[in-house]
Amino acid sequence: MRKLLSEIRSCEVCSKHLPLGPRPIVAAHPNSKIVIIGQAPGTKVHETGVPWDDPSGRQLRKWLDVTDEEFYDETKFALIPMGFCYPGKGKSGDLPPRPECAPLWHKALFDQMPNLQLTIVVGIYAQGYYMKDRKGKNLTETVKAYHNYLPTHFPLPHPSPRNRFWLKKNPWFDIDVVPELQKRVETILAR
Repeated sequence: MRKLLSEIRSCEVCSKHLPLGPRPIVAAHPNSKIVIIGQAPGTKVHETGVPWDDPSGRQLRKWLDVTDEEFYDETKFALIPMGFCYPGKGKSGDLPPRPECAPLWHKALFDQMPNLQLTIVVGIYAQGYYMKDRKGKNLTETVKAYHNYLPTHFPLPHPSPRNRFWLKKNPWFDIDVVPELQKRVETILAR
C-alpha cells in the first residue's frame, strides 16, 4: 500500500489540465474499514494536503458523527476522491473531477483494502461511477433510496455549504438518512 500511495501522490498524468498543478490527495490503509469516495479537492485542501480539511469536511464529519481523530485514522477511514487533484474553477463552483484518476487508481487501492465494510459515495460524480445504472434519475432519488444500496454502499449528497438549499428542500435527509448513516458507522467502528 505504501508504494501505491507514493505512486499516486507523485502522479502527473493530467498535470497540463490542472491550474494549480498536481497535488494528489488520498488517504488509505490496508486495514481501512470505511471508504469515502468524494469528488476532488478544493483549493483549501490543495493548499493543506489534508483531505476534507474544509467546511465540506466539517459537515461530513457531523453527518458521520465522528471526531477529527477518528475521521483521519486511516485504519478506520480511507479518503479517496474521484479526482485526486484540484480541477480548477467552473461557472458555478469547481470543475468536475478529472476523469483519469478513478480508472487509473481506484481498483488498485480497493484491492489492497480487504477489510472494507462500507463505501460512502458522495455526490453525483462518485454515484455515477460506482452505481452506474443502479442509481436513481438524480441525486435526490439516489440518496432517498439509500437502503437499496446497503449493506455495501451508502450514497450521500455533497456536504458543501453550496448545498444548503438542497438540505432545506429535503428535510427527510436529516431525519431519516443521517441517523441510519451514523448507526452504520458506529457499528462498523465498534466504538
